[in-house]
Amino acid sequence: MHKITDLAQLEALYQPAPAPASMVKVAKTMTDDYRRLIEASPFCALATIGPEDIDCSPRGDKPGFVRVHDEKTLMMPDRKGNNRIDSLRNIVRDPRCAFLFLIPGSGTTMRVNGRAHLSVDPALLESFAVEEKAPRTVIVLEIDELYFQCARAIIRSELWNPARHVDPATLPTPGEILARMTANEVGGDAYDKAWPERARATMW
Repeated sequence: MHKITDLAQLEALYQPAPAPASMVKVAKTMTDDYRRLIEASPFCALATIGPEDIDCSPRGDKPGFVRVHDEKTLMMPDRKGNNRIDSLRNIVRDPRCAFLFLIPGSGTTMRVNGRAHLSVDPALLESFAVEEKAPRTVIVLEIDELYFQCARAIIRSELWNPARHVDPATLPTPGEILARMTANEVGGDAYDKAWPERARATMW
């Protein structure tokens, strides 16, 4: 295996140098255009780092679920999940954090890098309530930089093309995966059948 071991090797492979458009798009504070992109997004990948490992977690809600609080601050409610809290553990111990926003139908994605903390301020939590259910924490991200990403990945993947959608019936279900990993002690058909109602009852 031929391995890249220093930056000079890497940079020699990726020539010519980035075009001006790749660099001037980087902002240190929120712009009106970047606000519009973030507020249109119903999905965000949350990347964190901790003493043990890195983590990347999917987050989704109604468009605009990540709130632009001011020109240097984003706020993301932590909705109900599996309570592993991998991302939250990381944030408590290492504030470095990144958001990657996807916008259905658009090839443009938004990247935001910064430093985060968790807030349990009662008024803030209540401001994010849905169906009278508030999140247990809010991720508050102080922006270091933000910029849009070019559309090549979305174009290559044809992510929004219905003709490329995968038939769920061709994939293993969560219940099947769990059953095979636990010798049928966890998961199975009952798990899959119960999931839609369990998700509906615990969405918020």
